[in-house]
Amino acid sequence: MTSRAVPGLRLAALLCATLGALAAGTQALRAQALVADLSHHLIAITTGFTGTEVVLFGAVDGPGDVAVVVQGPPDDTVVRRKERVAGIWLNTRRLGFTQVPSFYRVATTRPLGMLVEDSVLQRHEIGLGYLNLVPGEPAPPETVREFREALIRKKQEDGLYSTEHAQVAFLGERLFRTTIYFPANVPTGAYIVSVYLIRDGDVVSAQTTPLAVSKIGFSADVYDFATRQSLLYATVAIVFAMAAGWLAGAVFRRV
Repeated sequence: MTSRAVPGLRLAALLCATLGALAAGTQALRAQALVADLSHHLIAITTGFTGTEVVLFGAVDGPGDVAVVVQGPPDDTVVRRKERVAGIWLNTRRLGFTQVPSFYRVATTRPLGMLVEDSVLQRHEIGLGYLNLVPGEPAPPETVREFREALIRKKQEDGLYSTEHAQVAFLGERLFRTTIYFPANVPTGAYIVSVYLIRDGDVVSAQTTPLAVSKIGFSADVYDFATRQSLLYATVAIVFAMAAGWLAGAVFRRV
């Protein structure tokens, strides 16, 4: 089932809650210049899951820009380069990267170049160009750059890294919102949603919010069985494939 929009009542409740926080907690907002939350903190992957959207709402205590960074669970990744050798394509070069975010999205109120200096973007890893991808072994800078670009390009092709920044929109002077899209192949695990308030050329406040992506129902049972009992799962899959092939052959012989 695809969830492409948050129900109107849910949005209204979130908006009212944010307005209430602004009205009743002016002093708190002065102490905490940025407040943000998600429409829901769990993405449940069930059979037939084709992607979903999560809405992020928030409020600030005054003028400024907002940047949102979503990072999926990190993992070690190896990038391989194929070359044609004697007429055959072979993996001739490889470079591993450690703790690579499995998912990465950015949303901002304005283009990155108009927000802050590169050093600030680098410090908070806001934008793909400033994402810290560390090679697992020493390599020349030009080699690291080549394989880094290949890694990002592959993630973008898979829909796991954004190709452009989403828009953070202000609703009035204090409230803001943005929509984060998660594709059907979104990796499971613990995600971190970081929200930054940028003012006078620097990050003046930040907040992180957890988000979980998990398989549930029949698809979770199959995944768990395949992970814990991989040999048995492979055997069952082969038996089913052979049975399906025999059944199809028997049907065609009778026709």
